Amino acid sequence: MRSRVRSVFLLLGAIGLVAATTACGSDSRTDATGTPSGDITVFAAASLTAAFTDLADAFMAANPDTTVTLNFAASSELVTQIGEGAPADLFASADLSNMAKLTDAGNNATAPVVFAHNSAAIIVQPGNPKGITGVADLADPDLVYVQCAPEVPCGKYATQIFENAGITVTPKSLEENVKAVVTKVTLGEADAGIVYLTDVNAAGDAAAGVEIPADINVVAEYPVAVTREATNPEGAQTFIDFVLGAQGQAILASYGFTSP
Repeated sequence: MRSRVRSVFLLLGAIGLVAATTACGSDSRTDATGTPSGDITVFAAASLTAAFTDLADAFMAANPDTTVTLNFAASSELVTQIGEGAPADLFASADLSNMAKLTDAGNNATAPVVFAHNSAAIIVQPGNPKGITGVADLADPDLVYVQCAPEVPCGKYATQIFENAGITVTPKSLEENVKAVVTKVTLGEADAGIVYLTDVNAAGDAAAGVEIPADINVVAEYPVAVTREATNPEGAQTFIDFVLGAQGQAILASYGFTSP
């Protein structure tokens, strides 16, 4: 079923997405029993990539008349693109502040609801060759530490963690989303980065993780809402209900997310 999920990235540009949606004529349809149908375009934070891909597969298996298009990027990029007219039926953010940008602009059709929690962790190369034991080690100027850009949720969370720990850390580079941080570490281009615990889990043997103590860590809240310009609002709401339901929550938990 995975081949039915059409993952598109913002590098394709909002214009291409608009053209594609116009061409396929997506609309909101349900049959006499209320079963959703048609195209559903999901804009979701990059840290949701693996979990939402499985969620979309499971949703389409349960609703075979639907096709889910997944668009993953930093939450800050997604909300900007929605504000500029990119077609999205629903928006799932990795933080509350970027969702607030959506609602403050009146670009939501439903009230946001938090569907998952996450926490931060240090990602390092397999075997932790630099012997990193905690966030204080990331202040070592000889260490190649990378982090999400400050406007990206994972970048905001990293800054908050350092403030909580009372240390100053200067990243060697600022990345566009959390997946870019993971990629730099797994490719050996960086020694460490701060990502989500779910990203460390998803990396498998390609990386290792170092725990961040709860007293300085953050709890990332993930809200979701149907967008004002949704072409399939009924389908979008059904997808949200699926995410909030038992099967959706079980899929999220399998990737390390916790229930709100």
